Amino acid sequence: MQKALELFANKGFYTTTIPDIAAALKMSVGNMYNYFKSKDILAKEIIRYISAYLGQKIRVINEEDISTKEKTKKIIQIYFQTAILKPEMIDYFLRIYLSTREVFKEDCEGMVCVNDFVTEIMIYFEEGVKCGDLRDQDFFSAFGLFMGYLGGMVFLKGEDILPKELDAYVDDITENIYRALSK
Repeated sequence: MQKALELFANKGFYTTTIPDIAAALKMSVGNMYNYFKSKDILAKEIIRYISAYLGQKIRVINEEDISTKEKTKKIIQIYFQTAILKPEMIDYFLRIYLSTREVFKEDCEGMVCVNDFVTEIMIYFEEGVKCGDLRDQDFFSAFGLFMGYLGGMVFLKGEDILPKELDAYVDDITENIYRALSK
């Protein structure tokens, strides 16, 4: 999956073929089809893989006995760290999952394929509301604010527009997101 993820991120989803992936893995095309019957099935497995990866990282943060503001900062750091160390993951999410929704219609409706990640973000919001740090508000508007901000910053960095590294923005973004979500 990692090799397919890299190829999709570098070559694009539509121009990458199963034979391209098989060649990169030094595997026969027939053998590749034994694992994934189609590129669409592989695409869905990749988004589930990314969701599980990020979800596990955020689960660790959610289990820590720290303030909601500290959790906010750590989630931002994890997202940015992933964008720096595994840029193909965030790139896949931003450029393939969100822009080729027709591939993800069947078996990936709504947020089904990103459930691990979304569940942990939901837990972060619920616990923040329960302890009185965050306002009780519509999940999707809070989620959109949080993830739109992070995705936008990663996109700007990827386009070489930001004058500083992503890490340099963590404190300001933490403050902005926390203020927008808090009471």
